[in-house]
Amino acid sequence: MTPEQAIRLLEEHRDEIDQIDLAILERLNERARVVERIGAIKKEARLPIYEPKREDAVFRNVTRGNQGPLSEAAVRRLFERIIDEMRTLQRERMEKENEA
Repeated sequence: MTPEQAIRLLEEHRDEIDQIDLAILERLNERARVVERIGAIKKEARLPIYEPKREDAVFRNVTRGNQGPLSEAAVRRLFERIIDEMRTLQRERMEKENEA
């Protein structure tokens, strides 16, 4: 493979990654909208934002559904971060609504 061929292939793969990243972002925002609805229910019912049992269920779900090449530990770390950001979103929305 020549350097020019390698550069062309890299560009093609990077373009593919860019499209995948946008699709991931779209799904994360979709998830965030659902999280906002859940947060509104929790606020109205005075339920806690943090639910360890639910988070464990999410981890079980995604690790069972993982077909690789990501390891189970990697999937868990990714979803820990996603869940943390979603929890922050719920907290921020509740605080904003309390100020209003």
